[in-house]
Amino acid sequence: MFRLEGYLAWEAEVTAAERDAARFVERFGWLSGDQRELVREAYQEHRLEFAEGVVDRAARRSRRVAEFYRRRCLAICTRWAGVCAAVVAATALLAVLPALLRQ
Repeated sequence: MFRLEGYLAWEAEVTAAERDAARFVERFGWLSGDQRELVREAYQEHRLEFAEGVVDRAARRSRRVAEFYRRRCLAICTRWAGVCAAVVAATALLAVLPALLRQ
């Protein structure tokens, strides 16, 4: 699911970069056709490099946050397992204690 979302988001970014590059080049009517194409390609390439950097930083941050919450969840689960084990042990001891005291 997330791979498909990522693919579609990236394709939308590529389409937007192409559209924006074409609009940008329109400002320079005095450039020759080859020059306009070079400027368009350079603009699009720069835009996609920037977008890739944004995506990479977001992905790294997402992995760090996910790892933080994994560790927190494990710590909480471990703590609760200890509390549950202590309650079970105390309950068992209290259940057996009257029989032990009668002897």
